[in-house]
Amino acid sequence: MVREIGATGVWDADPVWREAFARVPRHRFVPYYYLDTRAGRERMWGERPDRAHRERWARGAYADRTLATRLRDGTLVTSSSQPSLMARMLVDLDVRDGDRVLEIGAGTGYNAALLCHRLGEDHVTTVDLDPEITESARTHLAAAGYRPAVITGDGARGCPERAPYDRIVATCALRSVPVAWLGQCGPGARILTPVSTGLLALTVRDAANAEGRFLRTPAYFVALRGETWDGVSDDDLLETHAGALPRRAVRDDLFRFLFSLTAGRLDPREALALWQHERFPARERFGVTVRGDREWAWLDDPEGPYVWELTDG
Repeated sequence: MVREIGATGVWDADPVWREAFARVPRHRFVPYYYLDTRAGRERMWGERPDRAHRERWARGAYADRTLATRLRDGTLVTSSSQPSLMARMLVDLDVRDGDRVLEIGAGTGYNAALLCHRLGEDHVTTVDLDPEITESARTHLAAAGYRPAVITGDGARGCPERAPYDRIVATCALRSVPVAWLGQCGPGARILTPVSTGLLALTVRDAANAEGRFLRTPAYFVALRGETWDGVSDDDLLETHAGALPRRAVRDDLFRFLFSLTAGRLDPREALALWQHERFPARERFGVTVRGDREWAWLDDPEGPYVWELTDG
């Protein structure tokens, strides 16, 4: 797994992360997971008596793919993200020795363990709404020798009691950036979070102001759930309009990103016209600005002609 990820060149900018992936055992964080097969979902379990099954489980644990780890009424609740995407996000988080990091979405605890290896467990806080998830993550982390702060709470509210943070990284999808996060960061802090199906990298100016662009990397995560977040991805809205749009657009990853980012502000035909007029803009042409209670997405220029409010402020 480490060799395969390294072949992409992702660690050239910060080779310390290669050591973290080589030293933190992913299999301890996925004692079981689910695979989609023709016969339905198959539960892979590391302690099953059948040796062949255990070997398949181990190979899957170190495959460069997302692993579904918790289902509830047939719906995916949490997963272990694709390791190469995790590597890209950790490099793009641009941490420095001594940085304090808040992770939104504890998942299996694997990402928090990688952060602990890099920065030390006293510098890492991970938050999740679901007490079953946090308890499981805490158990996995302890088994691997790491004891960061694992907090049960609404990720949209951050974790003020452990602030301030130099970095915030989210491993769940959002429709906008919670302003509470900015107030828990110091000036110059970096926030890396999935918004729509892209990765947004924000630089925090102060408790009410931040701005940044999307990275080239696509990102598909389970939506954030909380008291003020319903867990519904705007990307789902495209499916209800698919019949009115060209098949090429519906299947195009960049159009789906644009439509999701502007959902509720542009109708499908307006989104299609913009996509075509701007020659199928890549993610990195888009950005987000936060100023007080107002938050908006933009294409090319935060004060330009193409802006879409992400909040109702």
